Amino acid sequence: MKKTYAIEVDCANCANLMEEAANKTSGVEKANVNFMMQKMTVHFADGADANDVMDEVYKACKKIEPDCSIEY
Repeated sequence: MKKTYAIEVDCANCANLMEEAANKTSGVEKANVNFMMQKMTVHFADGADANDVMDEVYKACKKIEPDCSIEY
């Protein structure tokens, strides 16, 4: 399953770090962050609960960019 989320992040470097963090999260097969479009696309592993996985992605991203947001 693939979903795209609106995000808010201040710099391209932080967006790259958020993408790396998302890709390391259990339940994520592949994540891509587009800084210019302020979007995050996540391909979820089979059987993964998207909301539970995104809770973990959000926690990881907040450690990188405390004032970031992800609309999910």
